[in-house]
Amino acid sequence: MATQIDYYETLGIQRDADGATIKSAYRKLAMQYHPDRNAGCKENESKFKAVSEAYDCLKDPQKRAAYDRFGHAAFQQGMGGGAGGPQGFGDIGDIFETIFGQAFGGGRQQARRGADLRYDMEITLEDAYHGKSTEIAIEVSQPCETCHGSGATPGTGARRCNLCSGHGKVRAKQGFFVVERDCPNCQGRGEVIESPCRACRGEGRMDKAQKLAVDIPAGVDNGTRIRLSGKGEAGPRGAPPGDLYIFVHVRTHALFQREGTTLLTQVPVSFTTAALGGSIELPGLDGEMVSLEVPAGLQSGEQLRRRGVGMPVLQGRGRGDLVVEVMVETPTRLSKDQRALLEQFRDTETGEECPRSRGFFDKIKSALGG
Repeated sequence: MATQIDYYETLGIQRDADGATIKSAYRKLAMQYHPDRNAGCKENESKFKAVSEAYDCLKDPQKRAAYDRFGHAAFQQGMGGGAGGPQGFGDIGDIFETIFGQAFGGGRQQARRGADLRYDMEITLEDAYHGKSTEIAIEVSQPCETCHGSGATPGTGARRCNLCSGHGKVRAKQGFFVVERDCPNCQGRGEVIESPCRACRGEGRMDKAQKLAVDIPAGVDNGTRIRLSGKGEAGPRGAPPGDLYIFVHVRTHALFQREGTTLLTQVPVSFTTAALGGSIELPGLDGEMVSLEVPAGLQSGEQLRRRGVGMPVLQGRGRGDLVVEVMVETPTRLSKDQRALLEQFRDTETGEECPRSRGFFDKIKSALGG
């Protein structure tokens, strides 16, 4: 039997060499022994083939792993003797199964878990502020009570699939490659039920209405997702269940808008309050009245901020702010005495009372040339 030289020795590299080192060593030797540069030299031609064979194996992580474990035997039919290289793979699926286990198809396919489910829940802004404990009713597949999730008629069981010998996978060679797919007989389970449960028709699960308790934490916002582990669809034939995801939708509020933990609102104030100063009150989401001081001379559109009375921080501490945009309201219904007072005020105006207006008209005069 011909002596087989170690692939690492062939390329002149260490066994822990990285991919770049392997590639560099191959290029150097391939250029040295290439037939075009050594016409008619049988020895160099043989060396060139050996270098190419070594590189073809070591550049592929899977082939390299098999070679490191089994040596040249990894690429010989049945892992027996005889010459051969990477182009002569036998049942490489078995080799990779030994090395990597189920990552390359070894063993029976694990049971598929049940599907994850989605439930859309609408809540008020007050619910989002305080948090809420509630109950929902959904119809979801659960383990069959008759067969207890096995899918088989009580008193019977499943047998190993004859087609895949219980592996759940079947292999077929296509040239150099070995293609692996789910067994068509058992759908990848590795087992076949000969007497399916009549109640669930062999699925091991049935749709059933159930009620679930849901805790909505304070501070949730639109799109917040709450996961209920194991409350999704039951897996087929006793497989683990999926999860249930609650997607939160917060209704539009009559008074407040929300930006993160900040509450925004608009509040009208009388022009006398805006001119003289004062205070305004509005109800907070906690039911308590919130008071804000209005400084004298406040203009329409300016904002007042009250810290710490906004939305709670989700799964954290503290609260955001309340921001109030002030809208100065001009009176539309005046009594005779009120009108007289305003006319008296107008007669005493000097223009200094409203610097913005005066500045605006000064700009107009300047634009018109004085």
